[in-house]
Amino acid sequence: MKPLATIKNLSVSLGGRSILRGIDCELQRGKITALIGLNGAGKSTLLKALIREVPYQGAIEFHCGHDHSSHRPDHVGYVPQRLVLDERMPLTVLEFFALTLQRWPLFLGISQKVRERSQLMLSRVGAIHLLHRPVAKLSGGETQRVLLALALEPKPELLLLDEPAAGIDFVDQKPFYDLIAEINRQANITILLVSHELSVVSEVAHHVLCLNNGKIQCQGTPSEVLTDEAIKNTFGSGKRLYNHFHDGGAGCSDPSHSHGFWGHSHGW
Repeated sequence: MKPLATIKNLSVSLGGRSILRGIDCELQRGKITALIGLNGAGKSTLLKALIREVPYQGAIEFHCGHDHSSHRPDHVGYVPQRLVLDERMPLTVLEFFALTLQRWPLFLGISQKVRERSQLMLSRVGAIHLLHRPVAKLSGGETQRVLLALALEPKPELLLLDEPAAGIDFVDQKPFYDLIAEINRQANITILLVSHELSVVSEVAHHVLCLNNGKIQCQGTPSEVLTDEAIKNTFGSGKRLYNHFHDGGAGCSDPSHSHGFWGHSHGW
């Protein structure tokens, strides 16, 4: 089967500085690819190149659609590291969604259709209880679930997650990554995930790209890549893999996080 995307000899220079050099890799269709590396290695820049937010040299080839012949995805979902909003802005999650889902301004009201659609979107990520909460008052984990809900509507062919758990308390990280793994399994969405948490990568990823100084240091399955030698080459000496999760498996171990994300209303 063709990969969803093929990246060939990709290079990015910004402000006269080389960020990425000679990147060759594939995003396997329907799989979770993890992108790991030190800060400044170029991970976020690679994500931005995929959505054409930065200029690049080389080629990014997409093989999308039912027959894999389309050269670009119909929809790409993107979850940034964090969302910064002014706490003085009294914007609820429903109103935040309405800004995206309806064409008229908020002061004209929110339609029942948008309310129902917002509830469905939040139910997919176990966050329907946040519908009327102020966005600026959400915790890190709650904010990321809201952003994930938006990124999944409409269903993306490619989902980009730029360290989505960076602002989440450690105890909440496993349920969040379990949710991502469940979405991947149920909807067969291709996911590119940036993470510093190597134990997470070993649990949820099917394929790993190690980025170091703007180049792919190594790539392969987690068992092939997350060796002491490869980790040392990517992160430096003194870094090794510790498995913080003890219940085994990348799946959704807590039944409260299994929501049947792709309901019959969408036929996904």
